[in-house]
Amino acid sequence: MTAFMNNVKTAMLMAVLTALFVLVGGMLGKGFIIPFAVMAVAMNFGAFFFSDKIAIAAMRGQEVDPASGGRLYAMVDELRQNAGLPMPRVYICPQQAPNAFATGRSPGHAAVAVTQGALQLLSEPELRGVIGHELAHVKNRDTLTSTIAGTIAGLLASIAQWGFLLGAGNRENGNPLVAMVTLIVAAVGAAMIRSMISRSREFVADADGARIAGTPNGLISALQKLETVSRRVPLQNPNPAANNMFIVEPLTGGRTLMSLFATHPPTEQRVEALRRLA
Repeated sequence: MTAFMNNVKTAMLMAVLTALFVLVGGMLGKGFIIPFAVMAVAMNFGAFFFSDKIAIAAMRGQEVDPASGGRLYAMVDELRQNAGLPMPRVYICPQQAPNAFATGRSPGHAAVAVTQGALQLLSEPELRGVIGHELAHVKNRDTLTSTIAGTIAGLLASIAQWGFLLGAGNRENGNPLVAMVTLIVAAVGAAMIRSMISRSREFVADADGARIAGTPNGLISALQKLETVSRRVPLQNPNPAANNMFIVEPLTGGRTLMSLFATHPPTEQRVEALRRLA
């Protein structure tokens, strides 16, 4: 049922963000509607089939095998069997910020990626909890939704910024007010859609991941460590729109206006929910 609902959410996400994309084009002028509609179709096609490759490339992930992957590869193999999943591709990202994510349009086309920082920071039980969480996302087909959301939102934000500069910079026909509204609609709309889709699924993935790992204790400890260290060590992520992919949201800070668009629930709430499972 969870997988079915996530497929429905993915379709809704693509439809809503496409409509938002066309709306941005319309606000820039009638001549932009058809080109933006064509770009939206191409964008959805590319996001569905290539968003996982884009995400991994952005994080400079290097694929590992049983020989080069060591304990990480063996752990993923063991836990994916617990989850009843085919073996995903395994990547290590050369980032000191501790984090992890899963991507792929289906369990048969999935990948799990862990940063060097996470491998160095986490103990084996903690790493098992993190891998279990990511495999839960794969099993529930969250990965397609989150990766497409990040890819489309990133493209939308970039094109909206371009449209803002175009509208503000055209002195003869430009309308600075329309350009500003375009930027706000695109950025805020995309952020709110991503947040609505991704927040609740983290609780489900935490609970399912704890069952895959055999205990919630490792994930509890891992989340607390990741939250603390990620505040000190920023993730070198070229696409902040893809923050919803990670196990803890990168670049977290105090409760400012941006917390309205956070892609993850507060870590303390996730830990409390996991403790109820122990």
